Amino acid sequence: MKLEQIVFEILKQKGYKVATAESCTGGLLASTLINVNGASEIIDMSFVTYSNEAKQELVYVKKETIEKYNVVSEQVAKEMALGAAKHARAQIGLSTTGLAGPGGGTKERPVGTVCFGISINGDVYTFTHIFKNISRQYIRKASVKFILKKFVEILEKNINKKISP
Repeated sequence: MKLEQIVFEILKQKGYKVATAESCTGGLLASTLINVNGASEIIDMSFVTYSNEAKQELVYVKKETIEKYNVVSEQVAKEMALGAAKHARAQIGLSTTGLAGPGGGTKERPVGTVCFGISINGDVYTFTHIFKNISRQYIRKASVKFILKKFVEILEKNINKKISP
């Protein structure tokens, strides 16, 4: 079974909604989730927040957080996930922010660096992964697979604890 189908089944069973806030994946995460027939049962809205202003206005990322930590940071990913869930009135928020390339990388944050946020009823998990293949499309696709896999792992670990309504 595909990851998006697993996510769909778990969220449908719980009666939960999910919202995404995406930067480097540019809507690919939401698009992947809606590949599942009946996806409207788990997703009402998502946000492509490519600019800093969009992150601030649509998913409530603080300007100070961006200035202090950089837009490609777990702190920003955390606020994006929380903000997406809040704006959409969803129990789940998923976020991606990173450098898909081919340009824009630095020594501290090379191309392929992606930060992820997963908010489940206000509890947030964050991750950073550096994808080594410098293809923009590879990084975007690999980022979607990464966050869905992490999300399923967290759900399966916490299915009887934090995920319970």
